[in-house]
Amino acid sequence: MNEPTDKSPSETTAQPDTPVRRSKHRWFPIRGEIGLVVSIVLGVSCVVFLYGAWWFLTRGEIAEERIIGPQALPSPSETFETFSLLWTDRKLLLNTWTTLRRVTIGFALASLVGIPMGVLAGCFPPVKAFLTPMILFGRNIPIAALVPLTFFFFGIGEYQKIIFIFLACVAFVVADTATSISNVGQQYLDTAYTLGANRWQSIVKVLVPLAMPAVFDSLRLLFGLAFGYIMLAETIKLGSESGGLGNLILTSQRIGPRAHIYLIILIIPIVAFVLDRLLFLVQKGLFPHKYGGNGWALYGVRMVAHGLDDLKGLFFRPSEETEWRS
Repeated sequence: MNEPTDKSPSETTAQPDTPVRRSKHRWFPIRGEIGLVVSIVLGVSCVVFLYGAWWFLTRGEIAEERIIGPQALPSPSETFETFSLLWTDRKLLLNTWTTLRRVTIGFALASLVGIPMGVLAGCFPPVKAFLTPMILFGRNIPIAALVPLTFFFFGIGEYQKIIFIFLACVAFVVADTATSISNVGQQYLDTAYTLGANRWQSIVKVLVPLAMPAVFDSLRLLFGLAFGYIMLAETIKLGSESGGLGNLILTSQRIGPRAHIYLIILIIPIVAFVLDRLLFLVQKGLFPHKYGGNGWALYGVRMVAHGLDDLKGLFFRPSEETEWRS
């Protein structure tokens, strides 16, 4: 007969924690962590490897000695020697600014339209069902097909390039925003209702703030893609305007030097990387609870919001909110 015990059944049946087995591979553990120094060294090693491969394929004084001829791929020294010409005669800085301005305006319009539509689609299934055909069409249409369409409807000027970026990005913004809203846990919405929030307050003060870190993360990725999309729309230059980086590539292909094509191809990811890091700093400032930081951007947004509330109080009398929660 078993002797009585003061322990509960759960305590008597509990087993000691089994130690977690870790991968014994030192250099390539699955989903392991590496230090910052190792990460930098590996990244630099990749760049050195690619540069060495470039040099190896184009070494030699004459075309017959090279694996790839100079017309197809200039050597690194031949490429970088033409940078001064690209900077001065081809006005690299001005064309880079032109491309960046077009992308920023077009992407800002896509965000201003797409985020509210995505919020509505994520909150209300009937709205999502209504917008689904547009989202599917916008996300799956070949980007190159938008170029002749925008030429036909909007001409070949600056407006066409901005609309091209808008059309190329707006469906992705709507879809990603709707997904971010839908992924917010239901418990947050239930808590808001329990505390007496109406439907409008639940959307504006609960769902949107919780979804915005994911939305902003998606916007960062889409902005980098938009920076690549604009090259398709910059194939035509109107009058004396700056053609942008895409037009520089086309000009270098037609009249040379061919080395400028590779220089611009190298410059584009560098510019995109710098922009991504700047956007990440803004992201950290807006969402310090998720990414760390001192919340400088969030403080600025709150100051603007308080200022708008004070300004509204000068012109409107406070009134009771209408409950429209279903």
